Amino acid sequence: MQLTTKGRYAVTAMLDLASNDIGRPMTLDVISQRQNISLSYLEQLFAKLRRANLVKSVRGPGGGYLLDAQAQDISLSAIIEAVDENIDLRRCKGLKGCNNGRQCISHQLWCEVSEQIRDFLSSKTLQMVIDNHGMKGIK
Repeated sequence: MQLTTKGRYAVTAMLDLASNDIGRPMTLDVISQRQNISLSYLEQLFAKLRRANLVKSVRGPGGGYLLDAQAQDISLSAIIEAVDENIDLRRCKGLKGCNNGRQCISHQLWCEVSEQIRDFLSSKTLQMVIDNHGMKGIK
């Protein structure tokens, strides 16, 4: 597994949104500028995050995005999964087999490592990252 820019940018943008929460919607343009992430890329990510009920959009003047739950209730794994990232180190990706139709010798190892990564990301919330790294109000 390689966490692609999709997962990293989604977590970064959500951390920005959570750490700068002032009770008003934030525009993607602001996040884009602060985090140096393409606005069009953020629009794609936030469409997926909205469908996963992690953010809600507010239309009109003063519109933008808000978290759809408390930061302490949003896990990093939920964010990564919402943008269709796959946390699976197996080369075969669970298909019939990765070695001529059979499981390779290291198949179970990669299953276990993948599970550890999923467990770790599930155990971390936006709020925990913000608190652990003193990110409140970071621009």
